[in-house]
Amino acid sequence: MVADGPGPDDTAAPLEPEAATPAPPRRSRPSGAAVRFDDAQPVTVILVRHGETEMTVSRGYSGSSEPGPSLTEHGRAQAAAAGELVRRVGHDLWGDIPFPTELIASPMVRTQETAGVIGEQLGLTARVDATFQEADFGAWQGLTAEEIEQRWPGQLEPWHTRADIRPDGGGESIADVGERIGAGLDALLAAGTDRTVVVVSHAVAIRAALGRTMGAQPGSWSQLRVAPASVSIIRLFEDKRDEVAVVGAPSEGWSAARG
Repeated sequence: MVADGPGPDDTAAPLEPEAATPAPPRRSRPSGAAVRFDDAQPVTVILVRHGETEMTVSRGYSGSSEPGPSLTEHGRAQAAAAGELVRRVGHDLWGDIPFPTELIASPMVRTQETAGVIGEQLGLTARVDATFQEADFGAWQGLTAEEIEQRWPGQLEPWHTRADIRPDGGGESIADVGERIGAGLDALLAAGTDRTVVVVSHAVAIRAALGRTMGAQPGSWSQLRVAPASVSIIRLFEDKRDEVAVVGAPSEGWSAARG
C-alpha cells in the first residue's frame, strides 16, 4: 500500500438488508486446490480491502490512529463492485466455498462504509472488530512515502522489508500487525469451520493475513498486491495446513463480465 492502506471510516445508517439468495449445492474441492487427503472443512475468510479514499489517491499512509477518511465517489463504486463479486461466491464463482454468512469490518470509516455497501448485497449486517484494523503508523500517519523519507531517512523501506522496525510515535511493526491479525484469524477458526466470513480490512492487514496463511516471512509480505476493493480468499484448517485460494482479485469489471 504505499499505503492508503490503513484508513478509517464511519457508518451511515444501515439500509434494510436484502434477503440472501440461497446458494446452490456445493461442488467438491476443485482441481488445483490445496492438496489434502481427508474431508476436513475449513473456515473460509474472504478479505476485502476498502474502496478508494483521498489518501489512496495521494498514496498517504493512513493508519488506525485516525478514523477517517471517507470513501470517494469512485471508492463507493468500487465497494459496490466488491459486493457483487463476493455475492457470487458459492454461486457461479468458487462453488466449493459456502456462501458468506458473516460480515466483519475494521472500525475505520472507510471499511465501515465499504462493509455497509457489501452488506446490502449479501443481506448481512457488519460487526466491528478492531483486530482487523490497519497498522498504526505512529508519526508517519497521513504522510506520503516521500515525506516520510525526508523526515526519517532510510527507515521506510526497512519497515516493509525487515518487519521488526516500529515507526516513531508508537507505531506498529509489520510483525506486530501479523501477530494481531493472526490472533483474529485464530478466533474465526475457533468459532467453527465449514462457513464463510467476509472481513473488510486494509492493505497492510490483508497482506499480513495472506502472508501468515502461506507461512511467508513478514519481510516478504509487501510483495503481495492488494489493490483498493480487491478480494482475497484464505481457507483455515484446524491442522494449520491452510490454503491461499485468491490473492488481490480486482472487483471492478465482474458485473460486466457476467453479462
